[in-house]
Amino acid sequence: MSGADNSRSRRTPSSGGQGRGGAGRTKSGKPRPGTGGQGRRKLEGKGPTPPAALRPGHPAQRRASASASSASRRRDDAPAPAPASRRRGDAPAPAPASRRRGDAPASPPTPRTARGAGEAAEIVAGRNAVVESLRARVPAAALYVGARVARDERVAEAIKLAADRGVPVLEAGAAELDRLTGGALHQGLALRVRAYDYAHPDDLLARAADAGQLPLIAALDGVTDPRNLGAIVRSAAAFGAHGVVVPARRGAGVTAGAWKASAGALARLPVARAANLARALQSYRDAGVFVAGLDAAGDTTVRDLDLATAPLVLVTGSEGRGLSRIVAQACDVLVRIPISAATESLNAGVATGIALYEVAAIRGRELRRAAPS
Repeated sequence: MSGADNSRSRRTPSSGGQGRGGAGRTKSGKPRPGTGGQGRRKLEGKGPTPPAALRPGHPAQRRASASASSASRRRDDAPAPAPASRRRGDAPAPAPASRRRGDAPASPPTPRTARGAGEAAEIVAGRNAVVESLRARVPAAALYVGARVARDERVAEAIKLAADRGVPVLEAGAAELDRLTGGALHQGLALRVRAYDYAHPDDLLARAADAGQLPLIAALDGVTDPRNLGAIVRSAAAFGAHGVVVPARRGAGVTAGAWKASAGALARLPVARAANLARALQSYRDAGVFVAGLDAAGDTTVRDLDLATAPLVLVTGSEGRGLSRIVAQACDVLVRIPISAATESLNAGVATGIALYEVAAIRGRELRRAAPS
């Protein structure tokens, strides 16, 4: 074999890509193309992005892990259940007094909360909504401002109003604001409204007795718009009523919208919540208070209501369905507001305001008539 042939044979392994040093390259020295996802060892994706609570190292995952650890520690620290002593033939152990058949499970006592916005704290989100709530003096627990939010005149006004009213101003990140508002469009501004402390229906009678006046109470049956509730509270405060009663279910509660519609009247007039409105009305009747329900089919007009000069509860139903059957049966009389045939019905807030005005006018005329000349 010639020297030239020996030279070619020695160079072949390094230039042909088959030797140790040329693995992964072609004869020309260029990188070898991949399989393009068609071969046996094709690339596979990682799948959908897991939720934040399952991503290692994510703050949400750390919080979830910490809460799970604390829950497990609480379970470990809890006393072990007593061993069962029942044997074959023994009588079953009696159930606890609070959990016998037919009894409702005992519920822990609910803490008394401050006046504000309902059963739980409410979050108002958005720059315009927050500024309007602060202007209306809605009782607030805290104002949250985004850490890197672009400041404008609304943000500056919200911070100033909160500072003037002693509301804490807290800085929060975008993730924290998203969590507080439930993903709503907050624009870097959120307001936590305090929970409202509802009165008892009997407290309204005591309020009238303390003032030495005939009781006048507005009750709402099926009114679900908080703005209507706020408007009714405003009218009730203007015409001398001693409070408003709302049902615990299927009715509007005191929210930030109700506070804004009341124009501050909610700070002066109490709202009572009744677990059963018909039963509360019957309790008023047992106490010597007459109940008049607003109904388009009533036989008497509000202007001709003789019971206006007596202790009175005025009940308003929803705009669409009116009074429910059981509430209508609890009324002593059904009265109507005369309207033109072109108008089918009145808004609940408007109707209650008209009726309260008429009752106040009748009482005023009676007082003037009874006054010595």
